[in-house]
Amino acid sequence: MNKIKALALMLLPALAVNAQAKGLMDNMELKMHLGYNIGGTAPVGMPASIRRLNSYTLQPNLVLGVEADKALDDRWGLTLGLQIENKGMKEDARVKNYHEEVVRGGEKLAGMFTGDVTTEVTEWMLTIPLRARWQATNRLSLHAGPYLSVLTQRKFTGYAHDGYLRVGDPTGAKVTLGGDESTRGDYDFSDDMRHLQWGVDVGGEYRIWQRTAIFANLSWGLSGIHHSGFTAVEQSLYPIFASVGVSYRLKHR
Repeated sequence: MNKIKALALMLLPALAVNAQAKGLMDNMELKMHLGYNIGGTAPVGMPASIRRLNSYTLQPNLVLGVEADKALDDRWGLTLGLQIENKGMKEDARVKNYHEEVVRGGEKLAGMFTGDVTTEVTEWMLTIPLRARWQATNRLSLHAGPYLSVLTQRKFTGYAHDGYLRVGDPTGAKVTLGGDESTRGDYDFSDDMRHLQWGVDVGGEYRIWQRTAIFANLSWGLSGIHHSGFTAVEQSLYPIFASVGVSYRLKHR
């Protein structure tokens, strides 16, 4: 009899945890999603030194993730997710008197550049979004909240070309930068990038079938992609991306 009582006492905590887990799973929905990011790393407020965008090339910015949605009532809920994604870009821009640090022929140069700048960015990361969800209609839901990203691969490279650099300041010695590899000015600031990024995102999801929905999000980074002491580029650059894709319900409420 004593053994039975002891066994019962040992099982009580496990039963309590199981009951809590079952309660947590009530009104819980599990989903997976696949999407694509489009956007770029950019300063907040376009400076006068950036004159125009010459070209923009799409990158393999896939988004793949899972999320759990807990309904709090008929309208509101909380969503916690985990996704792997890339926020990359490749662009060429025309600049005037833009501060740059480059290397040409093994020589490091810093000053004000006028000409074209090509930049390629790769940011593979694991992102954890936490969102408040509002069920607007039976099919449409809107959400917003913070996110935290851990970068697993970082790349920020490029070159200044077809222009000239004034060493030090706009009145410094003039150095011509050409269009080929031997005469352009290259840069690689990958090691100066943060390992952690954070920001906010807003978006919505529209259910088109019982288990399938389409979504659109806008994520706005609140941390620059480089460390706070980084000065090789004129302004702080922030990841600003929109994503679109499809989600699939793995578990209904």
